[in-house]
Amino acid sequence: MSNIKGPDIRDARKQAAHPEAADRTTPFREAVEGVVTARRQFLKNSVLAAGGIVGGLAGAASLGAPYVGTAKAAGTTWKIQTSWPGGVGLQIFKDWCATIEEKTGGELAFQPFGANDVVGDFQLFDAVKNGVLEAVNPFTIYVQGIIPAGVFLTSYPLGLRNPHEFDTFYYGLGGLEMARELYAAQGMYFVGPVHHDANIIHSKVPIRSVDDFRGRKMRLPGGMVAEVFQGLGAKTTVLPGSEIFPALEKGTIDVADYTGPAVNYALGFSQVTKYISMGPPGFMSLYQPVDIMDITVGMNAWNALSPQMKQFVELETRSYSLEHHAKIQKANQEAWKKFEADGTEVTRLTQDDVALMTEVAVPIWYKYANRDKPSARIFKTQLDYMMSGSLGYVTPDIVEGMELDL
Repeated sequence: MSNIKGPDIRDARKQAAHPEAADRTTPFREAVEGVVTARRQFLKNSVLAAGGIVGGLAGAASLGAPYVGTAKAAGTTWKIQTSWPGGVGLQIFKDWCATIEEKTGGELAFQPFGANDVVGDFQLFDAVKNGVLEAVNPFTIYVQGIIPAGVFLTSYPLGLRNPHEFDTFYYGLGGLEMARELYAAQGMYFVGPVHHDANIIHSKVPIRSVDDFRGRKMRLPGGMVAEVFQGLGAKTTVLPGSEIFPALEKGTIDVADYTGPAVNYALGFSQVTKYISMGPPGFMSLYQPVDIMDITVGMNAWNALSPQMKQFVELETRSYSLEHHAKIQKANQEAWKKFEADGTEVTRLTQDDVALMTEVAVPIWYKYANRDKPSARIFKTQLDYMMSGSLGYVTPDIVEGMELDL
């Protein structure tokens, strides 16, 4: 309970209990109103400060999520577009957006749009900077076109390999502050990362070792990931997620990376491919084991929010990341059964393939890290973490002779 102290209501009631003391009813009324007003203010402040955290524990889309906002809400609506073209990812996103208005008492609402509904996937950042959209939920890798260091704000080949490791980077090692500084220079506010899944590879031919990528026409998100596969001999092309199915169907490509099994099954990939290639057991993907999305807001829209509402959106994004990841993992368990029923064969690379891909990847890490100072600074933070006793993914011999331009 609160520690609020107000006038003694019992004394006021005694005064108002006598008809001859009618002129004393005003103090009673003022006493009651004073306590009610103070308590409302306390509850509002308490929920704004902690409601997002409670909402995170309960799940962002929970009907029991805390009420945030005032009775006289401003009624701001953000148009927010995701990179999800369909499937469980898009549904989770829309369900989450539908909870925001209730949680804020109408002070803020999210109007959701799927991939390409307003602008193309690769125009999302222009749209949010220009106010066509107030916010976006893109795959973070797409920002590399305007922020070179963006390749290190999501997973890259043989880098950090689990969601909690990226949470440590963002919320423990200064990654969030570094990302926000870079986005602010572009007129955007990076609210926070959103986990969803590893990326997996669908193919019309079996991929049983990294040698099998040689000569294959392969869809990838570009950047460092594409260069690693080019180093393995693949002929890579960049396509947004919504164009992968028709490209596979027409034979424009014969191998494609995209997200995890649940989303990819809903997009019909089992209809146009026969194989799924993954890493060794326990390692779903060698090249993007923790593909990250995020919530990014145009700076004008962000600055228009009150401090309390900014805090709410930040906490709600963390909550959404947890729920988004967990629900997609749950859906994956059913999707694997569906792929099996459709006759899809799962092939796995080996630890020898991990070593070979690492040899190709490490020089590319340094190449991208040395493109500018922010890239080097972010990569150095992650490299120190990977070389520490906590992880041990990288040993001194792996990076021998490599230099960072800090």
